[in-house]
Amino acid sequence: MAVRPQYLAYILEQLEALGISHRRLFSGVGLYSGERIFGLVHDDTLYFKTDETNCARYQARNMPRFMPPADRPIGPFGYHEVPADIIEDAEALVEWARKSVAVALRSQARKASRKPKPRAKSGSKLSKKAKQAPARRKRSTRARPGSR
Repeated sequence: MAVRPQYLAYILEQLEALGISHRRLFSGVGLYSGERIFGLVHDDTLYFKTDETNCARYQARNMPRFMPPADRPIGPFGYHEVPADIIEDAEALVEWARKSVAVALRSQARKASRKPKPRAKSGSKLSKKAKQAPARRKRSTRARPGSR
């Protein structure tokens, strides 16, 4: 189900002090701080990004997680629904959103540290493997006996 424009406008107004942007994301809307996504609005429900630092406050209120499609694995964190009383209090909502922005920053830093190191470009220098490999015998261009 789509996000109603009135609901999205209300959420953006409540988060105005944070200076965020938003973009369409499949059937919902992604909430961004700079280039980092920290929240989702889907089916007129607000979700914030969670990890081990802020997940307990959502779990203490029994707030459900945003469930990805059935073909995607469910990780231990992700996004949790924001309680209605927090959404109604702009100051509290901005505080919860800031914690989710911090989660997004940490998540990006973890991903960057896991990226493989770039490989050396192939060119005139041989790779270490190629240097260690034994030379191959050249194929003979002479005709074999019995073949035409």
